Amino acid sequence: MTSVPELQFKSINYTGLGNGPRLIVTGAVHGNETCGTKGILRVMAELDSGALLIRSGSVTFVPIVNPLAYQKQQRSGDRNLNRNLFPNPDPQDFEDRIANWLCPLLGQHDVLLDLHSFNAASEPFVMVGPQNNEGSLQPFGHAAKERALARRLGVRRFVDGWLATYGEGVQRRSRGDAAALETNLRYGVGTTEFMRSTGGYALTLECGQHADPAAPDVAYRAILNALAHLELIDAPRPEPIALDDMDALSMVVVYDKLEAGDRFTRTWSSFDPVAEGEQIGVRADGTPVLAAFAGRILFPDVNAQPNHEWYYLARPNGNFV
Repeated sequence: MTSVPELQFKSINYTGLGNGPRLIVTGAVHGNETCGTKGILRVMAELDSGALLIRSGSVTFVPIVNPLAYQKQQRSGDRNLNRNLFPNPDPQDFEDRIANWLCPLLGQHDVLLDLHSFNAASEPFVMVGPQNNEGSLQPFGHAAKERALARRLGVRRFVDGWLATYGEGVQRRSRGDAAALETNLRYGVGTTEFMRSTGGYALTLECGQHADPAAPDVAYRAILNALAHLELIDAPRPEPIALDDMDALSMVVVYDKLEAGDRFTRTWSSFDPVAEGEQIGVRADGTPVLAAFAGRILFPDVNAQPNHEWYYLARPNGNFV
């Protein structure tokens, strides 16, 4: 277990005099994704100066969720915090210690806005949860509220279907091994999935490329829009992005890397369009890997290990709301 006694966890709460929802805003879940931290600190400066005032409900800011990764200026401290996020009575790494502090804190709130950035150049996007359901994987009852907030964060691209698609891949890889299935399904749970499991709702906002100077502004605007939409501050409620302007996608299927020799035939980036039958890669034995349908490729991983997810395919979602 990592020994880092000089590090500590920090959250800051602002509570209004009126009743309202409890929002929590998090940054630097991954230590090299600092746009959320910068956006949070900018909003906090306005609250501290009196330029902004929380009138109803409350907002809690966690500018740096993972201080070890932040200190190292890298994605993780000991492991990816945004996977297998559960309290652990016997913490094995620093991220387990974070989870033991963060998970109860999330459970004290109604809404989570988790701010991230990504590696390849692309436009910001929001990851949203499932439609309302009573299933065993991710039962949920706040889809309308969650998607209403997503449409007011100031971005036009939306992606849903993460946990269900990930879970289908896990079931395939587990080959009937119940213990492996449970373990690997847990690995798909991050901040937003845990928040939904507590009865709240949650959004992951990917604000832009890590080094994009505009990404902190995307984070800042999203926080202000969330505060206004939830009526925590005295400001006009932001208008939702028009349906015709939305780029909404649903993740449909995950494809695995089967052998070390499997490779892509070009450098793919998330959201690149693919045509039905277009070649995406080639298996180690020379078999071409073709797109089963027209859509977009998501999260292609050139460093994937055998029997792990290699890339996802998504379809346009005309029923986002």
